[in-house]
Amino acid sequence: MKKRLMCLIPLLTVTLFTAGCSERTSSDNNRTTLVYYSSASTEDEKTAIKNVVAKFEAENPDIEIKDNYPGEYESKLRVKMAANDMPDLFDTHGWAKERYGEYVEDLSTMDWVKNLDPALNSILKDDNGKVYAYPLNQAKDGLAYNENILNEYGIAPPKTFDEFMKALETVKKKSDGEVTPLWFPGSKKSSLAQFFDQFATPLLITDDKHNYEDELLDGSFDWSNYTYLPKKMKEMQKKGLLNVDVLTAQQYEMNDLMAQGKIAFIVGGSGQLGPMIEELNPDIQIGIQPMPAIHKGDKQTWIGGERHTVAIWKDSQHKEEAKKFIEFLAHPEIAKEVAEGTRLPAGLTNVNEDSYYQDYFEKYADIKVEPYFDRIYLPSGMWDVMGTTSQELLSDQLNPNEVSKVMGEEYTRLRNQ
Repeated sequence: MKKRLMCLIPLLTVTLFTAGCSERTSSDNNRTTLVYYSSASTEDEKTAIKNVVAKFEAENPDIEIKDNYPGEYESKLRVKMAANDMPDLFDTHGWAKERYGEYVEDLSTMDWVKNLDPALNSILKDDNGKVYAYPLNQAKDGLAYNENILNEYGIAPPKTFDEFMKALETVKKKSDGEVTPLWFPGSKKSSLAQFFDQFATPLLITDDKHNYEDELLDGSFDWSNYTYLPKKMKEMQKKGLLNVDVLTAQQYEMNDLMAQGKIAFIVGGSGQLGPMIEELNPDIQIGIQPMPAIHKGDKQTWIGGERHTVAIWKDSQHKEEAKKFIEFLAHPEIAKEVAEGTRLPAGLTNVNEDSYYQDYFEKYADIKVEPYFDRIYLPSGMWDVMGTTSQELLSDQLNPNEVSKVMGEEYTRLRNQ
């Protein structure tokens, strides 16, 4: 508002007002400009989005899309939310309902909604039928692995955590320590947080006898029930199942080590990993599988939901043009192009993309996708706590019980903010 008032200084011309007052206003009065923010970070992801933006503009010369890919995306969007000055179109990157819900336009009347993958219903729709964003793709995270190594050592993709531990021990033994069973770039604490976040769901949610959903949501959760995970991570470290340099290893090292056949498993790994390793060493096949079950009798699960989306700001002055862009994105051939360009499954059921991991996703097509644990059950800020306590656990600053204690204290503090 201040910016617009400043533009009303009498000495300024109409031309200066048009050029300087709003990033949403084009100098061409016959052309509407939409500002679009995306959290896409890799060059492949950005290129895929830029290509379809260019195609849309070619078919709709009266609409311009100013696509932006800012670093520190979350911080910038928080500032914009606080000022109630959101982009016309923006990526909710996993937080469509929890963080951005009050800022987005309801898309439930759009034609593509009937083809929304049911796996995304709980993440992008609410009980009243509101649809919060259009999914450019969706995440299906689990464990990624070197299929060559598993085949060589006679290891089947583990269905349970016990099988996972046995698989790691087999890799260490049969490779004579030459292959790291489970590798983390632990200098980046988020990689360690990923382990806890993905395994928290089978530990605390999916098994009927160990379902703490209500307690996590109302704040009464007993964090001693979390201790299993730091105990297991510490056990892995003591048994030599993690990379020795786990606390100093860098993300960029992973691709070379995977391509050299020096890593058996990593946590996560969907999207770009397989294609990047194939470029370095076409003889290595990277596989992906759902998360192993922890409790006896429970089923495996994918961890995921929305990855990149397009939402419309509810106060945008150009909602119809924004919906026209989303309608374009939902055309099956365009949705396919984006999914393949970002190396992830499409978010619509009428799209048949051909991705690196397609055979694996089809193999596990009956496995349910559960939302990322922290996005549903933890207050904002807990991701950082998960990462920090993981590093402190592996550096012997905290023991497993102390990890759970700190998690509980921070969970309560952040909930009360």
